[in-house]
Amino acid sequence: MENGEATDNGDVCSMLTANGGENVYSCIESDVSSADHLVVMVHGILGSASDWKFGAEQFVKRLPDKVFIHCSERNMARLTLDGVDVMGERLAEEVLGVIKQKPGLRKISFVAHSVGGLVARYAIGKLYRPPKRGTGEELSAAACNEASKGTIGDLEPINFITVASPHLGSRGNKQVPFLFGVTALERAAGHLVHWIFRRTGRHLFLTDDDEGKPPLLRRMVEDNGEYPFMSALRSFQRRVAYSNVDYDHIVGWRTSSIRRNNELPKWEDSMDEKYPHIVYEERCKACVEKKNEFTREDDGLDQLEEELVNGLSCVTWEKVDVSFHNSRFRSKTITCMQKVQT
Repeated sequence: MENGEATDNGDVCSMLTANGGENVYSCIESDVSSADHLVVMVHGILGSASDWKFGAEQFVKRLPDKVFIHCSERNMARLTLDGVDVMGERLAEEVLGVIKQKPGLRKISFVAHSVGGLVARYAIGKLYRPPKRGTGEELSAAACNEASKGTIGDLEPINFITVASPHLGSRGNKQVPFLFGVTALERAAGHLVHWIFRRTGRHLFLTDDDEGKPPLLRRMVEDNGEYPFMSALRSFQRRVAYSNVDYDHIVGWRTSSIRRNNELPKWEDSMDEKYPHIVYEERCKACVEKKNEFTREDDGLDQLEEELVNGLSCVTWEKVDVSFHNSRFRSKTITCMQKVQT
């Protein structure tokens, strides 16, 4: 292959790309040309494209003639410590490179793990193109409807899926479970995290103040002079947040599910036999009125976290809460592959 080596895995092929990452697709040539839906899979901190290898292969096996998978690797390993914004810029350029190589693509989705969810949210802000307006010849009704919410890299946005992503950051109470909710440890972590995770750590703990600006995660819950972050997120047909209710020692349930403490649901062992690891699921409508109750002692949120919840709640979300306490392998990959729709 011109851009790398292709390997055959049953009906699935993979190819390393020149601009980083790995493409995964059906080995049947006709299927390659007919697949018009790009699915970008983004790994978490200190990760690589191989983290999504199994998930990518499952997508292609189930939807061989529909999806073309790109597992991002532009931000692999120690590059994940450079900051959410720097990684987001790299990811956006990587995605544009894939789109340029595959002119037959028409749709786009993102599936992102951990901090990769924040990186993907930043990248779509850069890739967002506003709705087309009629100039000269009026757009047809069908074209107007397709472009009514804008595009991502000139493709139709379909699914934006995050898996255990710290949308509210990591500094709040119990947002990093292995600190056991001990206030002293959580405060110390906020002061020391930049020594370990560098600029990305500052973004996660909301301690960055570049040129006197609000923390990056706060700026990413609105359209601003940087990028139209929320318009980009709103443009997708579906937004899904997968969260671990337990056994996740790095990303807390509240931050990954975009909830306040008093909104965390009570969960059962399983909802049904088909998806035994799903213990709670809800479809959240977009909130028009913003709450301003961050001073409540029983909730534990400060004003900044409340602003993040309010901002992200301006769009609809499907929230899927998962528990693997009865599973030999505590991983959400299978469940995510089963539930996602194209």
